[in-house]
Amino acid sequence: MGCEVAAPVLLLSRLTSPKPDDLEMCWGTVGLAYASSALAIGEALITVNPPRARHVIIDPFQERDWSNAGWDLLRSAGLDSIASLMLVPSSIALPQLLTEGLAADAAFVDGSHRFHEVFVDLYFLRKVVRPGGLIIVDDAWAPSVRTAARYFERNLEWTVLPDAFPGEAPTTVSAGPQAEPATRCTAFRLPDPSFEPPFEEFHTF
Repeated sequence: MGCEVAAPVLLLSRLTSPKPDDLEMCWGTVGLAYASSALAIGEALITVNPPRARHVIIDPFQERDWSNAGWDLLRSAGLDSIASLMLVPSSIALPQLLTEGLAADAAFVDGSHRFHEVFVDLYFLRKVVRPGGLIIVDDAWAPSVRTAARYFERNLEWTVLPDAFPGEAPTTVSAGPQAEPATRCTAFRLPDPSFEPPFEEFHTF
């Protein structure tokens, strides 16, 4: 099951950072699969800010590995009116969206769990999501995912929202002396204004 609790966080973002009614609200999602999270996000989008809502979804495996199950569910729910699906890797799609000038209010990340691919996702989402926006990372209990996210937290002032997912108990999923409990989903608030650290400044993560 996906991170359906992402939808209330979107509502939190809308309430703490209100936008004029004539502006578009945009959410980016990396990873669709069976669309459990995308359905909740889409419903929240049309509830919070109709009719100018946009949901950009990236999943290169939706056709090949998932037989379009998630996209078909979104279409049957009528959410394809606000959603678009990019069937290319996020390492290609996110730079393209950045070049096109997409400015998202929030993003949900549930794609590859390989460290280097998670890092690339977060690197480009930092540029796609507006200052002060949200990035929600699923499966943050995986060491590769948690480590990639920690770089941005420690070096680029991403702020964890500790109460974003009430009732979710931390879990330790890896063995060893450095194992630490983590929740499945972690929500980060991006700094506003955005910034680049000094050229030689670096905090280990």
